Amino acid sequence: PQATAEVLKEGWLYSGDIGHLTEKGNLKITDRKKDIIVTSGGKNVAPQKIENLLKTQRYISQAMVYGDKKNYLTALITLNLEEALKFAKNNHIEEAQIFSHPKIEKLIADLIAETNKALPSFETIKKFRILKNDFSIETGELTPSLKVKKILF
Repeated sequence: PQATAEVLKEGWLYSGDIGHLTEKGNLKITDRKKDIIVTSGGKNVAPQKIENLLKTQRYISQAMVYGDKKNYLTALITLNLEEALKFAKNNHIEEAQIFSHPKIEKLIADLIAETNKALPSFETIKKFRILKNDFSIETGELTPSLKVKKILF
């Protein structure tokens, strides 16, 4: 009863989710309130939207956007290894260099720049780092429901 009382207020369910109504009148959940980034300029940014856009790029496996109380947004990126290895082979890049080779970094920078075109300036990624491993539950970056534990970053 106490937990129910905490989320039910004046007939409304306070789930902590953020969403909007679609043209058809359906509620579309887009993010969690606790995940919202507030930049140093006071802009509210829903990171999940940006992360999902980045993950549509074929060379990107996972993305985590950060920038709370910062002047700009940054991203941690993991590579889609299958696609990145094909790119490396076609560009004469040794497998051992895949996470740090300038051509790979430029490829990801170009993909981020492409993604940034679809976003307002305060939501654009200014810096990024390529990580060697995907986020996982075992290494502690993901929750059991496969959400990124942003508090770690």
